[in-house]
Amino acid sequence: METIEAPAKETTKKKRALKKLMIINSKATVDSVYAALILANGARMEGLESEIFCTFFGLEMLQPKKMDNLHVATVGNPGMHIPTMIGGLPGMETLASAMMKREMDKLDIPPVSEFLEIYKASGGKVFACKLAMDMFHLKKEDLWDELDDVLTVGDFYERGQEEGSQIIFI
Repeated sequence: METIEAPAKETTKKKRALKKLMIINSKATVDSVYAALILANGARMEGLESEIFCTFFGLEMLQPKKMDNLHVATVGNPGMHIPTMIGGLPGMETLASAMMKREMDKLDIPPVSEFLEIYKASGGKVFACKLAMDMFHLKKEDLWDELDDVLTVGDFYERGQEEGSQIIFI
């Protein structure tokens, strides 16, 4: 009887093409903010560099008074699977947001403020968009204390010039 040996495991790790994930968040909805945080944190857990650039309404995830009080959009959100007319009823957005936060609690997903702290502690970077801050009359002091910097779009793109960088827009 012939013995067949299993192929030897590859001892050298395959070189990764992706080295840096750069995420642009432009929305203040629970689903957009958590998508950015989960992707960015996941990249850090995989050993990749990771940065989040918040622009327009995405700046709300960096405002201490707003970051833990974000909502789910119930109007015009096809993922909600409810008619627009019902989604627009008073209290519907608050109800849907509370339901989603309850489900997230069951999965031990932290509030935005805590998630940002975890992400920063892992080496992640967080930036705010200068133009959006000017539009909304915000100063750096109005934002999260651990913010890395306020950048122009050009500055952000410059940070992504290294080979192996990927930019994702949420």
